[in-house]
Amino acid sequence: MKKIIAVVALFASISGFAQSEKYIAAMKKNLVLFDSVKTTDQYQSLAGAFERIGDAEKTQWLPYYYAGLALTTAGFADDKIDKDVNAEKVKALCDKADTIQKTSEICEIRNMAATQQMLVDAQTRWATYGQEAAAQLKKGMELDPNNPRLYYLQGMSIFGTPEQFGGGKSKAKPVFEKAVALFNADQPKPLYPNWGKKQAEDMLAQCQ
Repeated sequence: MKKIIAVVALFASISGFAQSEKYIAAMKKNLVLFDSVKTTDQYQSLAGAFERIGDAEKTQWLPYYYAGLALTTAGFADDKIDKDVNAEKVKALCDKADTIQKTSEICEIRNMAATQQMLVDAQTRWATYGQEAAAQLKKGMELDPNNPRLYYLQGMSIFGTPEQFGGGKSKAKPVFEKAVALFNADQPKPLYPNWGKKQAEDMLAQCQ
């Protein structure tokens, strides 16, 4: 009986290892595509690929994160895309990730989705989507006060806010400085998000 249990345990271990290797290979393959995709259709296809990985794995939140990142990237790049429809798809992906693990990284995806909805008409939508975006930054910083991407996104929000409403270059500069410092100290794990450093450095340069 003990031998049978040992064999079953060994098989389960090997099976789990194989699944892990398959997952890592699929993630790496699709992460490389972020450097080459350009059109909305390509970003949507990439998002679908990541979502399928997440649906197959069941216990991994990172595929849903990258699916959401692909769609938010498309949302910022394509003026013709329906921001509300796109954002709802992103938030559905974030919901899937949250059922697995609540992380500050998912908060940044939610922030970007809400920001896109707000920018459709900032004057009328700020009270709803602007507040939602700000709330996600706050929540993310509570989960991980050292996530540099959150400070980059906060800096972008401040940078884009008129000076008479508390924004502008001078207010955004120290936030970008903090983001860059955190990026310099950051040591992301394999497959984990590592984007944003160059963007933060470029924005800091604009604030000089």
